[in-house]
Amino acid sequence: MRKRTKARELALQILYELDIKKEPLEPFLDDYWKRSFRQQLVEKGVKDFTTQLVKGTIENLEEIDKLISSYAKNWQLKRMAVIDRNIIRMGCFELLFLKDIPLKVSINDAVELAKKYGDVESSKFVNGILDRVNKERVSTKEKQWKD
Repeated sequence: MRKRTKARELALQILYELDIKKEPLEPFLDDYWKRSFRQQLVEKGVKDFTTQLVKGTIENLEEIDKLISSYAKNWQLKRMAVIDRNIIRMGCFELLFLKDIPLKVSINDAVELAKKYGDVESSKFVNGILDRVNKERVSTKEKQWKD
């Protein structure tokens, strides 16, 4: 498994647990990495990218959730499956804030996570939301940056 793919998988696990438990980020994240089996098995680059994804998603959660709500017609954020919601949140963070990652890679990895951890329709749902964010929000920003 590629390092960034592994990092996304770990970040999803952390975001899922944070969403369920409603714990503060820093103490939870510190405890997560201190658990002996994870500390020994996770390479530094994977840990760093995982941490960047989790912190970035949580720190921009209000903006990300508003954006998702505007694109998820007929879906309330709180009624989405926890896995789907967190995959989309993380994907939005990547699309909006991590300019060094190709957009298609971020979307594809999010869809693959949805296939692996979500239900039968999760990958289509995740792809639909992230594709709209990419086309309507990210592409517009990129055009502004180039001009």
